[in-house]
Amino acid sequence: MAPGYRSQQTIKTGQLRATTFSLVASAENSTTNYRQQYGYIQDIGDGRGYTAGIIGFTSGNGDLRQVIQHYVRLKPHHNGLRRYLPALKRVEGTASHRGLGPQFVRAWRRAAKTRQLVRAEDQILNDQYMQPVLKAAKKDGLSPLGQYIYYDAIVVHGPGNDASSFGGIRRHALKLARAPRQGGNQAEYLKAFLKARTPVMKAEAAHKDLSRLETQRALIKAGNYQLKRPLRWQMYGDHYHLN
Repeated sequence: MAPGYRSQQTIKTGQLRATTFSLVASAENSTTNYRQQYGYIQDIGDGRGYTAGIIGFTSGNGDLRQVIQHYVRLKPHHNGLRRYLPALKRVEGTASHRGLGPQFVRAWRRAAKTRQLVRAEDQILNDQYMQPVLKAAKKDGLSPLGQYIYYDAIVVHGPGNDASSFGGIRRHALKLARAPRQGGNQAEYLKAFLKARTPVMKAEAAHKDLSRLETQRALIKAGNYQLKRPLRWQMYGDHYHLN
């Protein structure tokens, strides 16, 4: 069994979840207060249209529309986002704002103050991001640190299986090094995963700065497989800590 691996510990709940989400939020939103990101919305110029919510659901990828569909099911009446579902369907696969624009941005921010939109975001996050990560991490025998590294990758690159998505990056990494479950060394495998991810990051203008990968390499070097606090790190030149 690889150093730092405990099968019962996952980043799905409790302090490990909070730590993981804070690490990701420091890279995505320059804050550790991930709970305030449910109402975040912006076009960051990555070709995916609007990026919104706690992990950056996008209009281009279509998961933003899925969040709103679930929100409509949870709050069928007095719902200011329902009217934008047709436009979100039309712009899927593009960076277009057609049919959306400032009014949609304002409607999203208002809706994010409701418990139903928070629940909708959490549900899509769990179904499409967290569960695939935990399934893959369990198969590969990864500690909470490895789970965080997988989770950060799926947040940025999406849950697909092509070469530039999480599944493709993981597939490449498994060719470079054996995962702990297959008898490999966890540190070497995680370094291989980051090596496989690097060219995918560099290929996207919005992600050419590799600070988040350097932060993950520092955690590997420190051997903090359980993401134990207190935790201090740097992200894009800023300093963060969790007590």
